[in-house]
Amino acid sequence: MRFDEFDLGYDVLDALDAMHFEECTPIQEKAIGPILDGHDIIACAQTGTGKTAAYLLPIISLINDGGYPEEAINCIVMVPTHELAQQIDRQMEGFSYFVPVTSLAIHGGNDGKEFSRQQRGLKMGADIVIATPGRLLAHMKMGYVDLSKVSFFVLDEADRMLDMGFSDDILQIAKQLPKERQTLLFSATMPPKIQKLGETILHAPVEVKIAVSKPSENIDQSAIVCHEAQKPGVLKHLFKTYHSKRVIVFAASKLNVKELTRDLKRAGWKTGEMHSDLDQADREKVMLDFKSGRIDILVATDIVARGIDIDDITMVVNYDVPREAEDYVHRIGRTARAGTDGKAVTLVGGRDQQRFGMIETFLGEDVRKEPVPEELGEAPEYRPQLKMKNKHKGKSNYRRKNYRHRPGRNNKSKNNTTESKH
Repeated sequence: MRFDEFDLGYDVLDALDAMHFEECTPIQEKAIGPILDGHDIIACAQTGTGKTAAYLLPIISLINDGGYPEEAINCIVMVPTHELAQQIDRQMEGFSYFVPVTSLAIHGGNDGKEFSRQQRGLKMGADIVIATPGRLLAHMKMGYVDLSKVSFFVLDEADRMLDMGFSDDILQIAKQLPKERQTLLFSATMPPKIQKLGETILHAPVEVKIAVSKPSENIDQSAIVCHEAQKPGVLKHLFKTYHSKRVIVFAASKLNVKELTRDLKRAGWKTGEMHSDLDQADREKVMLDFKSGRIDILVATDIVARGIDIDDITMVVNYDVPREAEDYVHRIGRTARAGTDGKAVTLVGGRDQQRFGMIETFLGEDVRKEPVPEELGEAPEYRPQLKMKNKHKGKSNYRRKNYRHRPGRNNKSKNNTTESKH
């Protein structure tokens, strides 16, 4: 389906044409129409499917058509990280190029000048405010944020926000919004906690589900079954054998990231770390150093698994098996982008065999197993099904829990003109 088949404003279509956006992605095809019709949405779609455009385009078009207050906040977009806030704000610049719809990114870790800039923007009333929950609440508590005229409330990557502990913040913000509003909830996964949140803040939502796509065929997937104590040696073997530049290593916790980064630096690898303990300035420096090549290996928690555009990653290593198959797809999807080839290797410790077995079940195939280097000693046998049977008596709570998804103001130029994906 093409964008010009929707009732989007001519100026928005002009911007899409300038950006060479013609065909909709599945999430855009299913979501744009209901949003334009005024429905609440609860959508399950992974990163990279174009969901940012799926909600921004109809909101920009509706605001530009008129009937919304000037110098007021008309839309709040909640996101889990400042990187995603910045990314969406950049996309806004393209989508709203020909329309007088303004946006403002609100996120933490800034210096005093940036906080003051955000303060001025909130007082003036940007049309679309893209914010992390904590920083928006900080501004709200100072008494100058007026949310009484908000017509659109968007939660982007809602599952990640709840994982990061923002549930109370989201509900606190939602209480300050008008009851008569349109609420759009987008999530890569749909666990019970997301469904419960949806029941709290949504009204008769349209459900949109886009199946989690399988990893790109350009990704060479493999796994190394090993003991936990063998993992550091296996990782260094991978760097010596395959790639040691443009590599992302995902670990399960901030502590693992810090310890692994320290170990790799001592071994002489140019390594940086990315996790939520870093302030914004440090995170931006690490990402800049990685993109510019001053850092070859980035060790990270899932904070960079979604919403960060880095196109030339040669290899992704899952130092720890991710909790969910969707997270596995998000992680390894950092490589083999823009038509290139890439490699993804998962280190499967003894306690992770069941979890990785469920990922293989989701993928519909066995991931190729690579041997542990001989000098590191004997590796354990891979028997994930036995572990599942012993623990769950043949039934997998993990699978049941994680993989059963439920289903500008006045458009002055409209009569005179013809009108990222995430």
